[in-house]
Amino acid sequence: TLSSVTVKGEISNLTCHRSGHIYFTLKDPEGQLKAVMFRSHAARLKFAPESGMRVIAHGSISAYTRDGTYQLYASSLQPDGIGALYLAYEQLKERLAAEGLFDEVYKRPIPRYPSKIGVITSPTGAAVRDILNVTRRRYPIADVYVYPALVQGDGAAETLIRGVEYFDSSRLCDVVIIGRGGGSIEDLWAFNDERLARRIFSAKVPIISAVGHETDFTICDFVSDLRAPTPSAAAELAIPDIRELLLRLDGIEKRCTSALKRAVESEREKLSRYGVSELCGLLRDRIEAERKTLSELMRDSENSIEKIINDMKGKLAVTAEKCNAMSPLSVLSRGYSVIEKGGVALQSVDQADVGDNVKVIMHDGRFDAEIKSVRKKKGKGN
Repeated sequence: TLSSVTVKGEISNLTCHRSGHIYFTLKDPEGQLKAVMFRSHAARLKFAPESGMRVIAHGSISAYTRDGTYQLYASSLQPDGIGALYLAYEQLKERLAAEGLFDEVYKRPIPRYPSKIGVITSPTGAAVRDILNVTRRRYPIADVYVYPALVQGDGAAETLIRGVEYFDSSRLCDVVIIGRGGGSIEDLWAFNDERLARRIFSAKVPIISAVGHETDFTICDFVSDLRAPTPSAAAELAIPDIRELLLRLDGIEKRCTSALKRAVESEREKLSRYGVSELCGLLRDRIEAERKTLSELMRDSENSIEKIINDMKGKLAVTAEKCNAMSPLSVLSRGYSVIEKGGVALQSVDQADVGDNVKVIMHDGRFDAEIKSVRKKKGKGN
C-alpha cells in the first residue's frame, strides 16, 4: 500500500453514487487508474467533479482484491491549473444563470426616496461605518437598521440568509444593503453561497449587493437587484443627496413664483384694456341680470308658498267639520242629554233603580234629579 500519493490526470467514467461516494478513473496518454472518494471526503469538495476535467488527486493506493487491480482512495481533489473555489464559483454561476436568476426582468426597482434602510453586515467592520457616514452626509432623514451578521468563515452564509429573511418578512425597510469590505475569494466565499443567492432572488424587498471589490464579482452581485462596487457606493445608490433635492425644490419654487407673477400680469393687462366707464357698465349689466334672476326666484317662491297655505287651509276646514259632527256637544245642542250615575253615563235602564240620584247634563248646563220610577221598553211578544 502506498499511503501518500499524488496523481495528476483526466477524470473519466465519473459516477456519483447515492451514498455520497464518487467513483471515477484517472487517465493520461500512458495509462489509467481507478479511483474512489468516499462520502466523508467528497462532502468537503468546493467544486463538482466532471468527466473530462483535469485534476490533481491525493490519497493512498492499495490493491482491490476483488478485481485484482490497484485503486486510488482519494482524500482530496484539486482542479489542475485552476483553483477549486474559482471552479465552484464558475459552475454555480453558470447553473444559476441558466435558471434565469440573474435576468434583468426579475430585478426589483430601487425606491428613489427610502425612509428606512436595512444593512446586513458585520456590526464592527468598516462597511457599516462607511454606510452610516454616507447616509448622515447625504440623506440624514433616513433611518438605518443594521442586522449583525458574520461575513466570512463557518456559519457566515447562514447569518446572511437570516438577515435577508428578517428584512423581507418584517417589511421594516424600503431597501436592503448586503455586503462587506474587500478580501480574497476565500474571504468572500459566503457571498457565493447558493442558498443565499436563492433567498435573495425570492425576496420582495429590493436588495443592493455591496461586496467591497472593484473588478471581481460574487454570486450575490449577480442575483441582487443592484450591484455596488463598495459599501460606500451602495449607500450613494440607495439614497438621494438631500442637497440636490433642496436645490431642486428651490428651483421649483422659483419657477412657480415666476409663473404666478406672469399670470397676475396677464390678468392685469386684460383689465387695463377696459376703461373705467366700460368696466362699470359691465358690472352694472351683470348686477341687473342677477337682480332679475333673483326677482323671478322670489316670485316663484311666494306663489309656491301661497298655494301650499291654501291647500292646508282647505284640508284643515274639512277636518274641523268632521270633528264637529262627531262632537258630543253638537249632539246635546239638538235637545239630547247625558244622565250620569256615580260619574258614569247610563247606557241602559238596567243601570237605573228607583230612588237613585243622578245628574242630567245638557248643552247649556246640568242639574240633579231623583229616579221616581223605571219602565223598561217591552220587546216584541211582551
